[in-house]
Parts: sequence; C-alpha cells; structure tokens
Amino acid sequence: MAKQTALPPGLLIRTGKWVWTTLWQRMMAQMAPSTEGGDYQRPPSQCRGWIEPQGAHPPDPQRYGLIVGMGCPWAHRTLITRALKGLENAVAVVVVEPSPNEGCWVFPTPFQNCRTLPELYRQAGIAGRATVPVLWDFQTATIVNNDSADIIQVLNQSLNEFADYPDRDLYPDPCKAEIDAWNERIYASVNNGVYRCGFAQTQAAYDRVCGDLFDTLDAIEATLAHQAYLCGDALTLADVRLFPTLFRFDAVYYSLFKCNRRRIQDYPALCRYVQTLYHQPGVAATCDLTAVKRDYYGNLFPLNPGGIIPAGPDLPYLSEIDPTEYA
Repeated sequence: MAKQTALPPGLLIRTGKWVWTTLWQRMMAQMAPSTEGGDYQRPPSQCRGWIEPQGAHPPDPQRYGLIVGMGCPWAHRTLITRALKGLENAVAVVVVEPSPNEGCWVFPTPFQNCRTLPELYRQAGIAGRATVPVLWDFQTATIVNNDSADIIQVLNQSLNEFADYPDRDLYPDPCKAEIDAWNERIYASVNNGVYRCGFAQTQAAYDRVCGDLFDTLDAIEATLAHQAYLCGDALTLADVRLFPTLFRFDAVYYSLFKCNRRRIQDYPALCRYVQTLYHQPGVAATCDLTAVKRDYYGNLFPLNPGGIIPAGPDLPYLSEIDPTEYA
C-alpha cells in the first residue's frame, strides 16, 4: 500500500481544491472581525479627546504629534489636513512601519522607550487594538485621540493660531450638513466599503457591499461631472476623507480586495478629481505609493500568502494636470 502523505495543519482537500480552514479562519478573525452574516465589522476607536483651551490638552505649537503609517488611509487623511492647514511646524510626525512577523506597527527607533505601537498603547493605559493615526501629547505622554475623523477636525479648527493657513476652513458652517451627509455615505460604502469587500466572509456579504461601493462611486462621478469638489467649488473635509481611498484604489483595492468592477481610471471625473487633489500644495508629499503597496501586499498575508508585491499599475492621473485633457 502506498504511503499517505499527511496534510499540513489547517488544510483540507475538498473536491480537488486546497481549502484554508482553521489557520486561515483564526488569522482573519484576529485581523478582520465579522458579523454572523460574514460582513467585516471595524472595531470602534478608544480615545476621543480634543485640543481645546480649557481642556486637558490646550493648544500649543510644540506639544503635539501625529503617529502615522504611510500605507494607512486613515492616517493619510490626517497628514493631508496637516499639509492643507500649514501645520508642519506645529505638529510633529512620527512614522511607524508594519512588521509582518509581529503583526503590529513598529517604531524604526524607540519612541517613549517603546519599540512597538502596542507597547505605547499599554504604557498610555489604553487597552484594545493599537491603531494609527494617533494624536500624541508629548507633554503628558498620552494619546489624545486615535479616531481619524476626529483628528482631522481637531487639526482644522484647534491649532489655527499656529497654522500657515488659518483662514482655510475645511469644515465651514454653511456646508456642514452636506459634508456630514457625504462623510456618512462614503465611510460606509467607500472608505470602509473596500475593506468590507476584501474581508467579507460570505459571497452574500461581498455581493452586497461591492454593489454599495460602486453605486456610491457612480454617484460621486455624477456629482463631480459638474463641480470641482464634493460640496461645490471649495475643498472640504469630505474630500480629505475620500481622497486616500481613491489614491489606493487601482493599486490595491481593485485587485487585492476584489473591488474589480471598475478602476478609478475608468471614471473621467474621478480621475480629474484625484489629479486636482494630488497637486494641491503639500498633498503629493503625503502620498507614498511604494509604502502603500508594500504594506497591503506584504502584510495582509491571509489575502496574499506569497507576499508578492505587483509591479503596477501605472497611474496616469497622478501626473501633472493637462488643462485640455478634460475639456
């Protein structure tokens, strides 16, 4: 009788196919918790403090910093807001890098005597997932806020006396209702929607969120066909929140997260929009496509077990704007 070869732990042969079982499910449960229906469910942020004159964290030009990962879209929006407000001299930046071996963000050199971001969270007395971005208070050695939507509002309004562009209001009162409406829809179906596609655990969950994603992209395309930005002629926090997802879309989400019904390159108005935002002063410097591809393809190993980073795609809409191209 021929000797039978034992299967690797966590794998089964079923109808001639190799199927991930226990190991894959364990990794995905830790990385991407889901509902009973298989829909990815993002855990809430733990720290929701604010910078305000009479609060625990008053305005100060030398006190605060952002801890970011260059591949992370949620951190990216904070760097964009910092650039648009001209806060480079008032808000420091500390960059962490993902470690595929340790499964967490790591400081290239020790920060506050910590080597990893989870160590910093524990030192600051914060339980739960150690995520970026972090708004850090150097004076008290505490995490002020780790919710990106909060942080960009803080940067927009709380440090104006130290900003190069204090009069640039990205969340103006007349537009707040419209900004909030776009933010609510875009978060659910685009910002988080691409993750819900990539981390869906059932076909039904994937089909539903993929449909929502492209319905929203189609609606945004129709809106941008007759105006420059989501809320008219002025750039707002709604645009800041959308751009990081669009910047990553063709290079990462289209293939790795199975968002492959259409590319951003297939939407003329969205192409023009991404190009316009990319060339806003200071924004291109926040965009690190090499880090984006390295972080997604190299670290989300349940979705890309070989860790192979693809060579493409070319993104022509990041080139200099040709005023006749969309005439």
